[in-house]
Amino acid sequence: MPASPPPHNDAPSSEEPLQALPAAAALVKSPLLRSVSGQDPLTMSSSTESLPYRRSNPVAASLYASTLSPPGSRSMSPAGRGSPSRVLAGTVFDAPSGPLPEGAGEKPGDPLNLIVKAFVPHVAIQASSDVQDLARSKGFKNGLWELLRPFGERIQGKVAIRDSNGVSKLAEDFSVRFTRFGADVEHPDVGFKQQASGQEDQGMSRDKRTLAAVEEVVDRHLSYAEQSFLNMPQHSQSTTQGLDIETTSPYYALFLRRLLSGMPIVAHETFGHPVACVVAVSARSDDSVGELRQIYETSQGPNRLPPWVDGDYLRYYVLVHDEENDDIQRSMALFEQMKRHLGLHCHLLRLRSSQSAETDDDSIPLPRSEWISATEELAEIKKSEDEEDDFEDPTRHIFESDATAIRTFIREMVTQSIVPTMERHVSIWNDQIASRRRGFAGRFMNLSRKFNFGGGGRSSTGSSGMGKDNYDAAGFFRADAPEAIMRKLADYAFMLRDFKLAHSTYELLRTDFADSKAWKHHAATNEMAAISLLIQTQQITSKTRAETIDQMLESAFYSYHTRCSAPFGAMRSLTLCLELLRLRGGTSVDDASRWGIRLLESRILGPVGDALIKERLAICHASKEGVGSWHWGARYRKSAAWSVLAADAWMQHERYLPAQRCLNEARKTYAALPTKHGISKFESAHGFIESLERALSDKLDHTGEASKDIDEESEALMDSRPRRSSGARRTSVIETAPLHKED
Repeated sequence: MPASPPPHNDAPSSEEPLQALPAAAALVKSPLLRSVSGQDPLTMSSSTESLPYRRSNPVAASLYASTLSPPGSRSMSPAGRGSPSRVLAGTVFDAPSGPLPEGAGEKPGDPLNLIVKAFVPHVAIQASSDVQDLARSKGFKNGLWELLRPFGERIQGKVAIRDSNGVSKLAEDFSVRFTRFGADVEHPDVGFKQQASGQEDQGMSRDKRTLAAVEEVVDRHLSYAEQSFLNMPQHSQSTTQGLDIETTSPYYALFLRRLLSGMPIVAHETFGHPVACVVAVSARSDDSVGELRQIYETSQGPNRLPPWVDGDYLRYYVLVHDEENDDIQRSMALFEQMKRHLGLHCHLLRLRSSQSAETDDDSIPLPRSEWISATEELAEIKKSEDEEDDFEDPTRHIFESDATAIRTFIREMVTQSIVPTMERHVSIWNDQIASRRRGFAGRFMNLSRKFNFGGGGRSSTGSSGMGKDNYDAAGFFRADAPEAIMRKLADYAFMLRDFKLAHSTYELLRTDFADSKAWKHHAATNEMAAISLLIQTQQITSKTRAETIDQMLESAFYSYHTRCSAPFGAMRSLTLCLELLRLRGGTSVDDASRWGIRLLESRILGPVGDALIKERLAICHASKEGVGSWHWGARYRKSAAWSVLAADAWMQHERYLPAQRCLNEARKTYAALPTKHGISKFESAHGFIESLERALSDKLDHTGEASKDIDEESEALMDSRPRRSSGARRTSVIETAPLHKED
C-alpha cells in the first residue's frame, strides 16, 4: 500500500520571547470568550526596488521587530485548517467541515487572533496644552496619545463581559485602540457621478494609496530580512526550508495587521467611531475645570464630528498630576471637585514629568504599538533611511511607576466605564429597536414600507420608522436614524464578542440597506454578517455556506468592487473570510480556495499581496485532511501547484528567498506523493519548475556575491569615518523567520 504523504514541518514550535511591558504586550491567551457561568494592480514606489543592507545603523532594526525572531525559532502563530468548494462539496472523499478548532487563535499573528483584536473599541483623546507638554517632556512628541497607545493594546488581567442573554464571560486579551480626536475622518463620496464623467473616485484613489502602503511596508520588511540573510556567511545552507504549514508567516501576519490597522472614521461602519473620549487636563493649571469646559465646547464647535457620527459617546475625565512638581493635596482636592460635578467617570493619573533613560534603575522599555497604520510605519522606515547616521532608536523608556499608573487607569476605565456603557447601549438598542424588527409585526411593517402600502409621506430623520428616505443623498445615514443605530448595535455586539447577536442584527440591516440603495453600507453589512457567522463556534453545513455565506460574500464583493469602486473593502472581505473558512477544515477548504482565486482574478492585489495570497492557497490546500489511509480527497497536488505559482510570483518581484521556500515546498510535496515520480511525466510542468530552479540558483548566487561586495565596501567606508558613541558595532547578524531556521 502506498505510503501517505508525511505531515509538513513536524518540529515543535518554540515561542519567541517578546520585549514588552509586563501587561502592555504580553502574549495573548485566546481571542474568544470563556463562560464563567477590474482594476490595475497596485504599483509600489521605486524606492522599494533596492533597499541596501544598513549594517552601520543597528538601531533601525527595531522598526522590523514584528518580523524578526531569535535564531532557530519558528514564526509566531499557528495556522489553522482549511476552506470550501462547491464542485467537490458532497463527494465521499471529503471529510465534513467542522466548527472552529479549539485554540485556533491563541497566539499572536494567528489570523483569527488578528481579526478579533482588530475590531475593538476606539477611544479618542483630547488633552489640554499642559498635558501635551508633560507628555512631550517625557519623550513622546505626539503627546498623551502616543504615551497611552501601547498600553491599550493589552488590558491587564481578564475583562468580564455580559452578552445579550446576561451571561458573564471572561476575555483574557481584551484591548482598546487610542486615537486622536477628529483624526482620520473619511467623508463619504458619491462615486457614480465621478465614474460617469470619467474621473477617478476619491474613495477609490484613497483605497489604492492605503493598499499600496500596506504592500510597501511588507516589502520593506522582506527586503531587510533578505539582505540580512544574504550577508550571513553560511546562507546557502539555510535555503532548504519550505513553507510552514503549521504556523503563519510573520510577513503574512504583518500584511493582515497593517490591512486592519488604522481604521478611519467612515459612514458605512462604526468600528472607527469613538466609543469614549478621554478628556485630560493638568493639575498645574489654575482653572482645570474651565479647561474641561473649553475642551468640550471645542468638540461641539469647530472640531465637531460629522453628522453620521453619534456625539453621545462616553466622556472620561482625567486629571494628570505631576509627581515631581505638583502638590498632591491640591490635586486631590481638585479631583474630588471634578467627581462631584462630572460624576464617577473620572480618574487621577499620577505621572513623573522627567524623561526616563535606559540606564535608570526603574526604567522599562515601552514596546512599539503593533497596530500602527501602514502609512505611519512607512514614514518611520523612510525616515530611518534618510537619516541613516543621525537616526535615533525609536524605542522609548518609561518609569515603572508610570507604567503601573497607566495600566491601572486603563483597566479601571475599560472595566468600570467603557464595557458597562457599551453593554447598556446594546441592551437598550436591542430591546427598543432591533427586537421590534424581529417579530411578525416588524416584518410586516418592513414589507409595507418596502412596497409603500397605503402611501404615506417622507419619514422624518430620527423617527422610529425604517423608511429608505433616512438615507441622505450625500451618502450617509444620520447618527440618530434607526439604520445607523442598528449598525452601531451590531458593531458594539461584535466588539463585545457577542457574535450571535451581531450576526442577527447584520441580517436585519442587509435588506434595509439594499432597499435604500446604500451600496457601501450594504457591502459592509454583508461582509460583517459573513465574518460574524464564520467566527462562531458552531458547525456550519454545506447548505448554509452555499445559501448564506456565499451570497453574503458575493454581495459584499460585488458592491465594494463594482458598485462603489472600493478595492480596500473588497480585499478585506475576501481575505478575512478566506482565513475563517480555512480554519474550519473539510469541505470549507475548497470554498476558501475559490474565494482566494476570486480575489486574485480581481487584480486588486499588488505584487506582494498576490504572492502572499498564492502562498496561503498552497497552505490552505495542504491543510485539508483526506479520508482513510490513502488520504482520499486531500489536495496535495493543488498545494504543490500553488507553491510553484507563488514561487513564480516572488521571482517576478525579485524576492528570491521566498521563491526558494515555495519551490522547496513544492518539491517536498511532489516527492511525498504515492506515485513517487511527482510530475516528472508532465514535461511542460516539469520543465517550468526546472527553469525556475535554475533562475533562482543564478539569482541567489549573484545576489549573495553583490551583497558581500556592498558589505565590504560599506565596512571600508565606515572605517574611514568617525563613529558615534551611540552606534555600537553589531556583533551578530539578525536572523529572520521564516526565511531560514535550524533543522
